Amino acid sequence: MSDMQQRLNGPDKSAGQNSGPLTLGRLAAGIGAGAVTAGLFVLMAGLIREEFQPEDKLELAQYEINPRVDDIAVQTRTITISKMPKLDIPPPPPVVEIPATTRPSEPIVDVTGAKPDFKPQNIAFKPVTIVETDRDAQPITRIPPQMPPRADRSGHCLMRFNVSVEGQPYDVDAVSCSQSLFSGASIRAVQGWRYRPKIRDGQPRPYLGVETRISFQLADERGRIIAE
Repeated sequence: MSDMQQRLNGPDKSAGQNSGPLTLGRLAAGIGAGAVTAGLFVLMAGLIREEFQPEDKLELAQYEINPRVDDIAVQTRTITISKMPKLDIPPPPPVVEIPATTRPSEPIVDVTGAKPDFKPQNIAFKPVTIVETDRDAQPITRIPPQMPPRADRSGHCLMRFNVSVEGQPYDVDAVSCSQSLFSGASIRAVQGWRYRPKIRDGQPRPYLGVETRISFQLADERGRIIAE
């Protein structure tokens, strides 16, 4: 049978006959679900209507520390004092009579006596000549030398010079130096020195051939001396 013929003849009757049992089953399932729902509702309503009775609170544990102070028994002791013997009171000291003094009526005698008569003596003052003993030239001022800027280590110079009667060095010469750059600084330093002149027979004399050593010490950043 074609589709056109089915549409003209109408719906198939056999299909309507088969749908009957399905409808009854669905109806029974709906009734059962409704009954379960109603039962749950009634149970919940019963539970809500019951009065809520709170549980008894647990009693907190209570502790007492020294709740009561026991009275301390006071110990008493009775002391019996025996009768003290009677002491004899010594007699008072005797009264000493002090005789009264009288003011002296005699005049005070002057015992200083007469002043001695001193006659001044004529003392003749003579000029005093101070004679200075013999001695060599003695340094008064020694100005230290300046380190040359080009120096990279320590050094020294052996100097020779003369001292005039005024105490001033002259003919200053650097005999030997560890480095030649120390020569100029050493000469300039010695030329600024001053001396007490040499004395012979009480007269100042030039002092010849004075020798001395001038040292230059160069330190690094840590303060350690750099060797020559």
